[in-house]
Amino acid sequence: MASFLFLLSSLFIFFFFSSTAALPSETIYDAADILTDAGYVSMSLTLEIIAESILEQSPSATVFAPSDSAFKKSGQPSLDLLRYHLVMLPLPIQSFRRLPAGAKLPTMLPGQSLTVTTSTSDHAISLNNIKINEMPIYDDGVLLVYGIDRFFDPSFQYQRPSSNPNPNPSCTGMNRTMNSSDSFDQAIQTLKTSGYSAMASFLGMQLSGDISQNGITVFAPADENVINRLGVFDDYPSFFRRHVVPCKFLWNDLVDFVDGTALPTFLEGFTINITRTGGVLILNGVPVYFPDAFFNDRVVVHGVSEVLAVPEDAASAVEDADSFSDDDEQNLFDPGEF
Repeated sequence: MASFLFLLSSLFIFFFFSSTAALPSETIYDAADILTDAGYVSMSLTLEIIAESILEQSPSATVFAPSDSAFKKSGQPSLDLLRYHLVMLPLPIQSFRRLPAGAKLPTMLPGQSLTVTTSTSDHAISLNNIKINEMPIYDDGVLLVYGIDRFFDPSFQYQRPSSNPNPNPSCTGMNRTMNSSDSFDQAIQTLKTSGYSAMASFLGMQLSGDISQNGITVFAPADENVINRLGVFDDYPSFFRRHVVPCKFLWNDLVDFVDGTALPTFLEGFTINITRTGGVLILNGVPVYFPDAFFNDRVVVHGVSEVLAVPEDAASAVEDADSFSDDDEQNLFDPGEF
């Protein structure tokens, strides 16, 4: 156990310095120069103005840049409206293609999200019913800038197509087209490049062996939230287990569950309770903001806005947890319960 804790301590020291590093000003000004060359002069100037107060406070970001004609029509936007066009995640176009309609993207305007409105019949990607240019104007891996032809409306309301609610979660066996190692490797690489390096490392260390053919669902908080909430080494195994469900649930599965549905996790006695607020899916009080961030035949990952906390009365259930041993792995769950 000592070597395990030493490994995790080294790991989180690395995460602390890498995930808390702010976007360098040079990156922001490079993006501003390219915006000018691409004809987005107003947003270029705006980006330079808000760089120090907003962008340089985040380790990564995706910026949606309204055209010059949008600025001319709407006038100078408020700071809050500008924040609504900034997402604290690096979102390459592949990520947008994985997001289902109705998915929420948290913006730098507190409490406000952009909604994915891409339809199955239209391959053009849209947020709040506004199409985004699929070729980013700027992309260096941590800062991405996409063009849009008008400003997003913070009052936009998405109407999700009606469907019959599912009162109970169910988990059925799936055809396995790849082995567990391949499935995990894919998930780990995607998480590392999407701002979830902490969860990627936990996934590699604690679930590297074979698991039930029912797969797993990982609810992944972003790196900066993990760093802010973890400090005691003994908490690390508990942290990972409570964010993983022993069954594969895609976004469309989750949104069909009725309010009050409880999903058991790999942490004994800890369940994830599903509710909704304003159309946003809430798990134990924490919104899902990046659904289907990754999925294959074995693993589904959904980004969540915060760490799922353990209630005080459940703390005793994790006193001796330090890693997934063979015995633990056999006794944690019976997929037949689903």
